[in-house]
Amino acid sequence: MKISLAQQNYHIGNFKYNISKITKAIEAAKNESADLVVFSELAICGYIPEDILFYDSFLMKCRESLAEIASQTLGIAIIIGCPAENTETKGKKIFNAAYFIENGEIKYTIKKTCLPSYDIFDECRYFEPSSSWEVVEFKGKKIAVTICEDIWNLGPENLYPVTPMDKLKKFNPDFMVNLSASPFDYSKMEAREKILEENVMTYNIPLFYCNTVGAQTGLVFDGNSCVFGRNGAIIDKLNCFEDDQKFYNLEQVLNHHREGLPPCEPDSAVYKKDKNISQVYDALKLGISDYFKKMNFKKAILGSSGGLDSAVTLAIACDALGSENVTAVLLPTQYSSNHSVEDAENLSKNLNNPYHIIPVNSVYNAYLELLSPVFKNMPFDVTEENLQSRSRGAILMAIANKFGYILLNTSNKSEIATGYGTLYGDMTGGLSVLGDCYKTQVYEIASFINRNKEIIPSHIIVKPPSAELRPGQKDSDSLPDYNILDNILYQYIDKSHNAETIVSNGFDETLVNRVIKMVDKNEYKRAQFCPIIRVSSKVFGKGRRIPVVAEI
Repeated sequence: MKISLAQQNYHIGNFKYNISKITKAIEAAKNESADLVVFSELAICGYIPEDILFYDSFLMKCRESLAEIASQTLGIAIIIGCPAENTETKGKKIFNAAYFIENGEIKYTIKKTCLPSYDIFDECRYFEPSSSWEVVEFKGKKIAVTICEDIWNLGPENLYPVTPMDKLKKFNPDFMVNLSASPFDYSKMEAREKILEENVMTYNIPLFYCNTVGAQTGLVFDGNSCVFGRNGAIIDKLNCFEDDQKFYNLEQVLNHHREGLPPCEPDSAVYKKDKNISQVYDALKLGISDYFKKMNFKKAILGSSGGLDSAVTLAIACDALGSENVTAVLLPTQYSSNHSVEDAENLSKNLNNPYHIIPVNSVYNAYLELLSPVFKNMPFDVTEENLQSRSRGAILMAIANKFGYILLNTSNKSEIATGYGTLYGDMTGGLSVLGDCYKTQVYEIASFINRNKEIIPSHIIVKPPSAELRPGQKDSDSLPDYNILDNILYQYIDKSHNAETIVSNGFDETLVNRVIKMVDKNEYKRAQFCPIIRVSSKVFGKGRRIPVVAEI
């Protein structure tokens, strides 16, 4: 038996586009004389449509698309993800399902058992869990088909009452197939591979794992589909962050643990893990490019301050969209240093992207004059600082509206966490590029961007970070040192540790309480923020759902 893994980038609800990609993969498999093609979870409609699943018209399009794809399977079999109707009178109206289709006929419908409802997931809102299990019989082999989370229920801390593979192993399957939509985060890659390995070692059969790839709003899927031999070793792996399709001889996979066996088809390259920072960069780049492509946007705009965050955002955006499609706008005030403007100019010259210099003093001063009867000569404070930021935001949005650009937000996770940003000012934008990257990670990304040559001027990287909204201002005036701050934030946000635990890890109690208070009191700002490209295990928004009005 010859099996193909088809790792593809789908567009939620764009059935014509998805069908085209799927049928091309089927044709490619036929040309390679493959017997079976495996696609990813909810491939036909894209993962995950969320509340669109409540629309009958959407589910009807799923059924129609499934039928159209089935008609293309003459002489071949496929396993593909698509919602399935629940014909029982109780429970949710649909299942998250995988269909086994052969010669135009649906022969098996496999339903997902373990429905995640943590982090960014909420599948229990839409789907009914499976309560029955059977293997797929095909060409003399028994296939244990599972869907994503179904193979994560191993170990002492099981989240679900049923582990599907425990039910399927009594049928003595020859190998496992898992259809997945497992999103990327920089802490998950090794954990995911460990889970796959544990399944192989637990059930002593090989595994074909097909994960989706691409970005859906803020979620990024890395692909990394792979084949495991029964000894727990990765036989081969598909490309990361891009469409890929490969073919495997099942007999070679089944016997891969034996000595002297010829290499699998194709010859397996040595598997090397990328450094996390390169994966983060690729995820951010894909997040930008897919957001624009799938939303039919062409060009981006951002405020370029001469600071690190805007520099890194600009560099990634130019790589994702093409430098000619990203406009930088330098918006100096009387508090902007000459070197900041010069740094921002040099950055755009290095990237060869269009840029404008628009001083905002006149706008800012007009606000002050307009408000002077109300302010009555009150002393300068954060209000005037925010007015500068909001003046910039208004100008950026005006240009974006006039030319049909999308404004990229440049705030980092440390700033968003602590509320170190201005609503309707520097928190304005249609997509947040660095909102899930702590400041210390932004420095690492900058070093990665400059790994071969200086793209981001070195002065941007080495100078003390500053919002430049008052004379001599530095971030350290308002925030702890980022190396300390980010460590506390990571423990509180990503790991959900309380103050006592963080203090026990060696941090000053007063500082920890101060940081936690900043995070808690600024939830109202994050509730009004734009979508964030997710690269961590705990992104603001869907990944961390905290009430605006609450005592934590």
